[in-house]
Amino acid sequence: MAGRNTRTDSLTLEVVELIGTVVARYHEEYERAAGRHALTGAQARVLGLLSLEPLPMRQLAQRLKCEPSNVTGIIDRLEARGLVERRPDPADRRVKLAAPTEEGVRTARSLRDSLDFAREPLASLSRDERVSLRDMLRRMVGVGGGDGD
Repeated sequence: MAGRNTRTDSLTLEVVELIGTVVARYHEEYERAAGRHALTGAQARVLGLLSLEPLPMRQLAQRLKCEPSNVTGIIDRLEARGLVERRPDPADRRVKLAAPTEEGVRTARSLRDSLDFAREPLASLSRDERVSLRDMLRRMVGVGGGDGD
């Protein structure tokens, strides 16, 4: 409707509410899954990121949008459990990378495999619907459109 404030129209409010519900459910399940692995949600997120690639702690803090000192504490606890190790960065030996151990990689994989909330509802969507949803979410966060897959 012309002239109507799109931030308060009923459709926008419903979409915002639905997004909030999806995010809350995802966080609840993620925390439960982390707990089953005796991890906090933050520890699980760090381990998940590191299972993709070893990272310097400063970069981990940037990705998690938190203080480097918080990441140091999380890495300390994961290291004490044998899930993460610190190693020199081959590109700059003054920099320490946090990297998962073999057990850390197994734990991250098990954690990912136990997250059903996102997979089950998405499975009810066709591939084209999932691509459309992904592309819309990318636009919303400013990442750009689809890449054809």
